[in-house]
Amino acid sequence: MLGAVEESSAEEVERLFRTNVFGLLNVTRAVLPSMRKRRAGHIMNLSSIGGYGSSPGWGVYCSTQFAVEGITEALHAELAPLGIHATVIEPGFFRTDFLDSSSLVETANRISDYADTVGKMREFAAGHNHQQPGDPAKLAQAIVQLANTPQPPVRLPLGTDTLKRIAEKNAFVEEETSKWRTLSASTDY
Repeated sequence: MLGAVEESSAEEVERLFRTNVFGLLNVTRAVLPSMRKRRAGHIMNLSSIGGYGSSPGWGVYCSTQFAVEGITEALHAELAPLGIHATVIEPGFFRTDFLDSSSLVETANRISDYADTVGKMREFAAGHNHQQPGDPAKLAQAIVQLANTPQPPVRLPLGTDTLKRIAEKNAFVEEETSKWRTLSASTDY
């Protein structure tokens, strides 16, 4: 869903969370008893780079992906002693219909004050549909390779755009944390 957080209706937000978060939780809870019984398995949750760093216009969508990241991180720690793996897959922009009207939902409400942020993101999305840098066939091959890996990672970022965004966010967080370190550290007893 593309739109400013304020533009997002409760119904739009709830629909997105029902699919991206609650659907994932329902499927995960359904398969885990069998995996626990066998002491084997691999939960592979599909997130996106939006689960690592958000952008204007994608706040609500990214919040669902942040949830997938947190759920998978916890699952990784909870399931490791049981012989079960959990990985969150973080693709960037792949040349699929993700930005197409058959997949992308825009908020019904539009607020003109967001023209310079969300409006520009809407233009970006329209202009980059089917121009994304990632190759879906190579993404599928990477997932097959992940499935056959005996020691899979907690996170698997896919695409050079994803790697770039992760590096940018990590640098930003490091810089901001350093700037505010004194105040942050001042809150202990």
